[in-house]
Amino acid sequence: MASLNVYSALVVLFLTCAAPMATKENDQIIKENNSETKMGLPYVLEAFTSLFETGSISNECCGELVGLGKVCHSALVKRTLENPLVKDLCPATIIAKSIQKWNNCLALIDSPSPSA
Repeated sequence: MASLNVYSALVVLFLTCAAPMATKENDQIIKENNSETKMGLPYVLEAFTSLFETGSISNECCGELVGLGKVCHSALVKRTLENPLVKDLCPATIIAKSIQKWNNCLALIDSPSPSA
């Protein structure tokens, strides 16, 4: 239950533009692409849990993630890694996981569904 509170706090920080430690480049990408409003909160929580803790991403969340776009996804992950709340995490590991999740979702969304 405590981890849900931590991840809820991360999501709130993720959704706010007021992160003073965020790089200008990531903030600009996020703002120009309306990145913070493209995914529903339940999918943001699911994606963040899978990146910063453990777990998989549902097909629906993959659709939302791919709809967000790779540029937005990367900028949001990088900006979140600049937050002091995640300072103990290895950025290289999180970025590698985010790329893997992105590629898995893209492959899932791009693959034709079996005929009925």
